[in-house]
Amino acid sequence: MARIGRIIETDACVAEGADWLAANEPRFAEALEATGPLPLRRNPDGFDQLLNAIISQQVSVASARAIRGRVEEAGFADEARIRAASEDDLRAIGLSRQKARYAKALADARIDYASLRTAPDDEVVATLTEVKGIGVWTAEIYAMFSLGRADVFAPGDLALQEAARVLFGLETRPREKDLRQMAEAWSPWRSVAARALWAYYHVAKDREGIA
Repeated sequence: MARIGRIIETDACVAEGADWLAANEPRFAEALEATGPLPLRRNPDGFDQLLNAIISQQVSVASARAIRGRVEEAGFADEARIRAASEDDLRAIGLSRQKARYAKALADARIDYASLRTAPDDEVVATLTEVKGIGVWTAEIYAMFSLGRADVFAPGDLALQEAARVLFGLETRPREKDLRQMAEAWSPWRSVAARALWAYYHVAKDREGIA
């Protein structure tokens, strides 16, 4: 049976991973000196987190927060309620037609979220991406921050790609498949490498004005 590897539970876990990265890749040592301690970034797991991910797709933080508020006020922040609701019910509280369909698909999938806690990383991603509206990036982010997986990366993330370009002095922003291959050298702490690159992105953006 496949093992799930380390689970990031505390700031000490993140610090352990950061120390490993700094010892094994000098450019991470440089990044961590610029960023300081990395955040834990642990979220709850379950339906609610993925519903939030659907709500947040392609809208501003403020808009997502407003829609989420209407979802809660209407009592739809619940898997069974969304299963029973019509798409028109969900559109009436601010979801687009597409997001209403995605929310219904997520509720109808009846995912066993408890079992995902002990499933291998690739199985977690495969299970979640079977749901319409849940892509690989969302599934990887869920594995990293809701399940605490220490060795998951999200190479499709543009900020990670740009941070890697700057930190490693690349001529162009690496493509998803290239960054995924590059990140293999950061195993077994790829989730901490992602935290480091996100933090470094903000430092580099302020310093160099990268887009």
